[in-house]
Amino acid sequence: MKALTWHGRRDVRVESVPDPELKEPTDAIIRVTSTAICGSDLHLYEVLGPFMGEGDILGHEPMGIVEEVGSAVADLRPGDRVVIPFNIACGHCHMCDRKLYAQCETTQVREHGMGAALFGYTKLYGQVPGGQAEYLRVPQAQFGPIKVPEGPPDDRFLYLSDVLPTAWQGVEFADVPDGGSVAVLGLGPVGQMCARIARHRGHTVIGVDRVPERLDLAGAHGIEVIDESDADDLGDAVRELTGGRGTDAVVEAVGMEAHGSPAAKAAHTLIGLMPDRAAAPMMTRVGMDRRAALLQAIEVVRRGGTVSILGVYGGMTDPLPMMRIFDKGVTLRMGQAHVRRWVDDLMPLVADDSDPLGVEGLATHHLPLDEGPHGYEIFQKKQDGAVKVVLNP
Repeated sequence: MKALTWHGRRDVRVESVPDPELKEPTDAIIRVTSTAICGSDLHLYEVLGPFMGEGDILGHEPMGIVEEVGSAVADLRPGDRVVIPFNIACGHCHMCDRKLYAQCETTQVREHGMGAALFGYTKLYGQVPGGQAEYLRVPQAQFGPIKVPEGPPDDRFLYLSDVLPTAWQGVEFADVPDGGSVAVLGLGPVGQMCARIARHRGHTVIGVDRVPERLDLAGAHGIEVIDESDADDLGDAVRELTGGRGTDAVVEAVGMEAHGSPAAKAAHTLIGLMPDRAAAPMMTRVGMDRRAALLQAIEVVRRGGTVSILGVYGGMTDPLPMMRIFDKGVTLRMGQAHVRRWVDDLMPLVADDSDPLGVEGLATHHLPLDEGPHGYEIFQKKQDGAVKVVLNP
């Protein structure tokens, strides 16, 4: 089969690799019909190379058609149309019983002290072959796959793999009071959906970004936007719109590669030039992130408010303004999305023919799998108006 594979910093290739096979009774094989490039994939493209292996298959946002199932998979059969959550969970361990699926104890990567295994996402998360391929082996298929109806296009359901549950959890964790306000920092795919979900739930939403296409897309969905590059002080700009207080909550949907962090950017560049054997310990022990978005979130939120962190971070020694956080009484919530936890909330919205969240219009680019490297390039460089790229094997 063909698959999109990692070969180094900004070097991904479409190659022929062996077809996946059933290995465990709880496995399934799906034929991938759509698979998206996630903003988190760009961290692999740029920063997290020390934790990748040459030839690793990328991707954690796939959907498709079931081809085979193992003997312990009772609820799936060949021909079923399914979306695959990005985290791999068993559904029955101590953590899964508490709906903390991103911490599944059956698939935790204990070798690295990490949570549940993820598709296509580094040695830290199990080095499981990803879904940017023609076929995908799905472990723990007795629980993970989400069956979806025939008929509507893939884009209606594809984002149940990651974008929508991550955005829903971000808004849940933000704990916005009824009739309250939330600022969404970063209007990439997850930030766009955070803003739409928050607005759908009746909150006042302010979206912040510096990319014109992202600002325009949010504005087209009724979101009040601030172009960060035009704001002398983002905190002042948000307080001006909120009676001088700041928003009740902030969703930080940017993460480790935020603009405005020159020292951390220099550290990322230095680590990128080092051999993996030296770079990996630096990342896990003394790594630093570009924290500009997180620091802005702490400044923007009102006193006593909540910051919900969705952006991926990898640093271990990032200094935080603890006095400021403590003095303002800010609550911080964060973590990988517990995908299956939120599916029942989201399914009625994506199945609604009126498409209230506008999922069918989120992708700006649909490309064949063979053009995956081009998709990564334009998404990473924010070229050609790329907000979300979907590959169709």
